[in-house]
Amino acid sequence: QVQLVESGGGLVQTGGSLRLSCAASGLTFSTYSMGWFRQAPGKEREFVAAISWGGGMTYYADSVKGRFAVSRDNDKNTMYLEMNNLKSEDTAGYYCATTRSSWLLPNHSPRDYANWGQGTQVTVSS
Repeated sequence: QVQLVESGGGLVQTGGSLRLSCAASGLTFSTYSMGWFRQAPGKEREFVAAISWGGGMTYYADSVKGRFAVSRDNDKNTMYLEMNNLKSEDTAGYYCATTRSSWLLPNHSPRDYANWGQGTQVTVSS
């Protein structure tokens, strides 16, 4: 059974930083591309960032490009999201997910992801 557990969220002031983690189990982590998504109250879930199975390719939403960095450690079965220069509009629940099968490149659509975590809340205050 695949399990994804996010951590690292919290309350931070505008301009601050946070590092989210997504720990995976129950799958061959190094063969799956991974993604980060976020969802604010009353809004649809939106793509934030993604990384290919080996970490060689990364993708970002325009709204976070230059501020967020996605990475992974396949030895630790963990993906990370380093978030810098946080803005109030970054406030949301953040979720990690795997692509539906091994060896798939990630994309922006939540429909192409499976095995979602429970999420971690990020709140940015001014």
